[in-house]
Amino acid sequence: MSSDEPSPALPPGLDLLWGRRSKARRGPRAELSIEAIVRAAIKVADAEGLEAVSMGRVAKELGFTPMSLYRHLGGKEELLQLMWNASAEGAEHLVLEGDGWRERLLNWSLIQREMLDRHAWITQMPMAAPPMAPNSLHFVERGLEALDPTPLADADKLRIIGLISSYTLSEARMANDAARAFAAASAGEGVPPSSFEALLREFIDEATFPRLYRIATAGPPAPADADPAAAAAAEAEAYRWGLERILDGVQALINASGAG
Repeated sequence: MSSDEPSPALPPGLDLLWGRRSKARRGPRAELSIEAIVRAAIKVADAEGLEAVSMGRVAKELGFTPMSLYRHLGGKEELLQLMWNASAEGAEHLVLEGDGWRERLLNWSLIQREMLDRHAWITQMPMAAPPMAPNSLHFVERGLEALDPTPLADADKLRIIGLISSYTLSEARMANDAARAFAAASAGEGVPPSSFEALLREFIDEATFPRLYRIATAGPPAPADADPAAAAAAEAEAYRWGLERILDGVQALINASGAG
């Protein structure tokens, strides 16, 4: 940034993550740290979902008062930013395995999906802007690094990373929502979600929707109370299929560049 360009307004927490603000502890309970607060918040979110995270709930988890947390953080928005950054801890040292750009980028994508499945609350996070925390950008850097052997322009490489990330986030969110619905149904709250094909068979007729009808009746009817493990396996296979098609598109883009 040039010296005469004004600094942009930073979302809550980024000034802290990028060292623009001191982590100075105030008050008599100096044994409480930002790192401990973030760990406790992630523990709550992993177990109970993002809606369970509040300054009061995290303070209770740590055995402190909510005011003790406010001596370190400005509020929940700031806490969420720090949680997101911590979820990608270790990205700076990530080494992608594989021969060639495609295998390495595939592994990068699967690592991202595994992280979203492990911390499903990320799929519930508000996303008004791309993540700008240090660990998130380290992870983006590793994805761009996987594309180094290609002749693509840097701007196109960044678009590819964004496309894969958007696809992965969308698929993980749907899988997480389905898992939450299954869990709620198991607890006697609502009914388990039905498959797309099962719902099609319920509502459509062959004359009006001939193509959808073929899809709906192509396989055996799924049981009403589908096994969550089987549903998760099918979803993982579908995610991998879509990811491979995106990578096919990247290869086509490389071929079109004349250096494929």
